Amino acid sequence: MHSYQIELNGEVLHVGFNRTIPAQGDRIVKDALELLNQMIDSGQIPGGKRILIDGPQSVPVAYVLSHRLVHLYEVVAVLDPKLGSKISTSDGAIRHKTYIVTSEHGSAEYHVGDLIETKESQKERTVIKVVLCGPPQSGKSCLRDGLKRAILGNLGVPYPYVITACPDGEGSWHHEAYEKNQPVAKDCKRKNKGDVTSDFAKEAAKWVSSANQLINIIDVGGKITAENKIIMQPATHAVILSGDVNKFVEWENCCQLLGLKIIAKIHSQLNAVKDEVFLTHNWQENTSDLLESTPLLTGSVHGLKRGEDLSTHPMVQALAEVLIHLTKC
Repeated sequence: MHSYQIELNGEVLHVGFNRTIPAQGDRIVKDALELLNQMIDSGQIPGGKRILIDGPQSVPVAYVLSHRLVHLYEVVAVLDPKLGSKISTSDGAIRHKTYIVTSEHGSAEYHVGDLIETKESQKERTVIKVVLCGPPQSGKSCLRDGLKRAILGNLGVPYPYVITACPDGEGSWHHEAYEKNQPVAKDCKRKNKGDVTSDFAKEAAKWVSSANQLINIIDVGGKITAENKIIMQPATHAVILSGDVNKFVEWENCCQLLGLKIIAKIHSQLNAVKDEVFLTHNWQENTSDLLESTPLLTGSVHGLKRGEDLSTHPMVQALAEVLIHLTKC
């Protein structure tokens, strides 16, 4: 697996760092070149009039991309997300993607520094603050870490910021630590575990209120308490996970009273052998209307166990897809 990702869609080359594989710059450059050469040799990148590059690049990677592509294309251009005509619509502001020509090799039409404004539009994205809630021992912390990995596995998506709003000792560090050294992880959890006090709830609510990443995931405790309600209040959406389907109603009522739109209701089945995934019909086209009355995603997830990579589970993948989509609504 490569530490850098490249995908050609029409004349647009989508690129980005593979955030599931920590790597230094030297490996990233080598991986980028290797993948680029494979795509060129296989004909996936055939050459032609122009190629438009969309996505994050380190300076060394940008040199590699430009050097290889300028020999295949007359024009190489790179996206500048701050440029382009901005249009206000009923659904929010839209900006047409605009690229700056960085290399020109035999083109009579373009010169370095020219702008190429495309018809492809990019909506100004929405900040979502998603509470992951439900009864204790449902696997919320395991789902949280699997979900984060699943989101990071997508090319060019927002970074999922996790807020651990429950002093149970299981911060974002815990799952990875558990994979590498279970005794140390368990000991750290025991030492870090505390009570959900009123002061903690007020402080955690400030974290949620001030969170400004596009995807924010808030992991709260497993009881419907005044403290948890304080923490959940500044959020925008909720995902309910429960091992007991009879517990869904009380958590739905809690979320609805707080004004949170319920994205998903997921039955956690530890000993099942597969997931069941049900996405509401036309959920992508009618997201806002559907969320007023029904979850976009229902079904079950199996085997939420510590120390395992859960990011490939179908339910976790589907939930990641829904959260990424919500930032575009």
